[in-house]
This record gives sequence, structure tokens and C-alpha cells, in this order.
Amino acid sequence: MGMWASLDALWEMPAEKRIFGAVLLFSWTVYLWETFLAQRQRRIYKTTTHVPPELGQIMDSETFEKSRLYQLDKSTFSFWSGLYSEIEGTLILLFGGIPYLWRLSGRFCGYAGFGPEYEITQSLVFLLLATLFSALTGLPWSLYNTFVIEEKHGFNQQTLGFFMKDAIKKFVVTQCILLPVSSLLLYIIKIGGDYFFIYAWLFTLVVSLVLVTIYADYIAPLFDKFTPLPEGKLKEEIEVMAKSIDFPLTKVYVVEGSKRSSHSNAYFYGFFKNKRIVLFDTLLEEYSILNKDIQEDSGMEPRNEEEGNSEEIKAKVKNKKQGCKNEEVLAVLGHELGHWKLGHTVKNIIISQMNSFLCFFLFAVLIGRKELFAAFGFYDSQPTLIGLLIIFQFIFSPYNEVLSFCLTVLSRRFEFQADAFAKKLGKAKDLYSALIKLNKDNLGFPVSDWLFSMWHYSHPPLLERLQALKSMKQH
Repeated sequence: MGMWASLDALWEMPAEKRIFGAVLLFSWTVYLWETFLAQRQRRIYKTTTHVPPELGQIMDSETFEKSRLYQLDKSTFSFWSGLYSEIEGTLILLFGGIPYLWRLSGRFCGYAGFGPEYEITQSLVFLLLATLFSALTGLPWSLYNTFVIEEKHGFNQQTLGFFMKDAIKKFVVTQCILLPVSSLLLYIIKIGGDYFFIYAWLFTLVVSLVLVTIYADYIAPLFDKFTPLPEGKLKEEIEVMAKSIDFPLTKVYVVEGSKRSSHSNAYFYGFFKNKRIVLFDTLLEEYSILNKDIQEDSGMEPRNEEEGNSEEIKAKVKNKKQGCKNEEVLAVLGHELGHWKLGHTVKNIIISQMNSFLCFFLFAVLIGRKELFAAFGFYDSQPTLIGLLIIFQFIFSPYNEVLSFCLTVLSRRFEFQADAFAKKLGKAKDLYSALIKLNKDNLGFPVSDWLFSMWHYSHPPLLERLQALKSMKQH
């Protein structure tokens, strides 16, 4: 009886109170679900202290223990940072942080001689202040993650000076893109008439295509050094493989990822007949500066145990990153090029744009509802930017959760298909050993809770990928 009475009371509330309550309730439901999943996975990290028999050939007990402790530390960090984020978000909503920041932005505009009619200017000040707040509250967490967790487990390569310079650079570059794009988007929504959602969607489509095109040539080099892969056997073999599947390769770069972290990666980018491949130096056994540093350091390791940097050098040697041999690098690239050949990239772009169009259409339907604005403390005005924030971030959150899960499932399917493509190229054996090495180098933990991995993993668990490759490898 009591439950029905409370439900009736909820429905008797004004619409804006119901909307606000539903948003908060859903946010905490998702948080508790994520925490429940994380605790299930954490139990696996705590209880799986010995290498399971099926992993005996794949992972030695020392690496297994290292990866277990690394993932445990990450899981603890994730719990506290997640709890902080949820509490911060709830307090901002409960104490009217969004309308307060909007009024503060208006005050700043007033000082500069811009009245309330300059809504786009006020929106840009709001964005600047909101992203500044987000960057500052996120900074201690980012510092702890980099200089405590990643440092402790031998991944961090950054100095504090490099980290801070990088963070400031990221913030400035983000503003240089975010503010002009936002002002144009708001202008298009203002003048677009009844069909503004079509123009807004087309504008965001063009912006995303332009950003993808210029990112690796103009934005990424601001943060990392890109050098063409030197002429030699590896470059020739990459070109031959690209040609064999009609991949229009124009350049191969090596990015100096070792300056910030010893995690490794590889990707391709570019449109139409202008494709480039980027390899992280940490992926290449021959090229990795880390391996060279380790060789030099271990060559001159002091005999005296008490000398200052002896422990540091020992730790470096112990944490040596293998990287991959040329054949394994080619197998990893075979997998990446499989994504291109099988149309995964195009399919992802189409899904993303269909979703974007749907969201703009629903935004057009909902933007006139004053109770949505009132729910978040905007009783007298309905700024377009605030409408975008409320609808895209809060009202669409249930839809976003479902979509995110579906995309995770699709991504795993694509990964299996790309592995199968690398098999067809005759790379099964090398991809098998490359996956094991990359898992070891990145301290991936090979045992996972089925529910946690189903919800979170965009790549299938290591063992599943290896089993799928094994039949072809034996053959």
C-alpha cells in the first residue's frame, strides 16, 4: 500500500520535479549497476592468484601476478573516482550549479558590455567556465593515475613538467575547436527555422569529417612527434601487404608514444585514396626507445647495491617492454586493415551519423518543452545551449546506455572478424603471439567476469581470441 501511495505522490508532483527526480534516479541506478559489475570483476582479481591451467602456455606466473596487482590498483582508483564523479554531478544538480554558472557567464558578459540578447556569447563563456571547472576537478585524479598507479607499474614515462604542459596544451586546443564549432552550431539552430535539425546534423557531420581528416596531420603532432618509418624490410612488407588488399597507403609513420607511456598501439586514418598507417614506437621491438634505454642502463648498471639509481635501473630491466617482431607487427596491421577491408570503419560512421540525426530530430521535438528547462532551474529563459546540455546529456541518458551496450557488442563482433581476416592473410600464428605479447606488455589480466566483460569489453577477452585463432594456427 505504502509503495503505491509514494508512486501516486510522485505522479502528483509538478512535471519539472518528476523530470528532475527521474534524471537523478537513473544516474544513480547506472552508477550502482556499474559499481556492482566492477565489484564482480574485483573479486576475480582478488581470488584468481594462480595462473589457470588453460593459460599455462600463455602467461608466466610473474607476469600474471604483476597484471593482477595492476588491475586491482586500477579497480580501486576507478571506484573512488567514479564515486567522486557521481557525488559531484548530484551536488551540481541539487544546488543549481548549471543555472548558477549560466548567471555567472551573463555577469562576465555584462562586464564586457554584452547584454542578455547576446546569448551565443554568453553560451561560449559558459562552455569555457564549465570545461575549466571540469579540467581543474579532474586534474588531481589524472595526476594520481599517472604518477602513482601508472608510475608504480612501470608505464608512466612523463615528468610533471611535461604532464602539465600537455594538459594546458590539450585545454587550449580543445577550446580552439569547441568554441567556434559551438557558436556556429548555436547560430544554425537559431536561424534554421522548422528544419534546423537537418542543418545542425549536416554541420556536425562536416565538422567530424574535417576533424578526422586534419587530426593526424595538424592536431596530433602538437602533442607527439611523428616520423616516417625508415626504409627497410618492415616498410616494404607493410607496403606489399597493403597493396595485396588494395589499401591505398600513402605514408607510414612512427609516433613517439614512449615519451608519455609504454602502452602500445597502431591505427590508420585518412579518407579515400589517402590512407596513412601510424605505429607506436612501443609496438616495435627494434624501434622502441624504451628497449634501447633499458639496454644502455643495464649495460652500465652499478655494482654497488647502495648507489642511488641502481634500484630504478633494476626496476626498468624488470619491467622491460618486449614490443613485437616485424612479423607480429604485420599481423597486428593485418587485423587493423581487416577493419578497413570489411567496411567496419564505414559502418561505424553510418551508425554514428544515424544516431546523431535521430538525436537532433528528438531535440527539435523536445526543445519547446519549458518544463525541461524548469526542471534544471531555468524558469525565465530557455537558452539553446542549456537545451542541448539537458536533452543530450540527461534526457537521452537511458537511450545512450542502451546504444553504448549495443555498440560494445558490435565492436567485439568486428574484432573477431578482423582477426579472421588476418588469418586469411596467413598471419594467424604471428597474430597469436602478438596478442600474447601485447597483453603481457600492457599487463592485461586474462581472466574476466562474464557479466563485466559483456557490458564493458569492446574487444573480446584474450582467451576467446586465441581460441578462435588456434584452429587456423594448428592447421
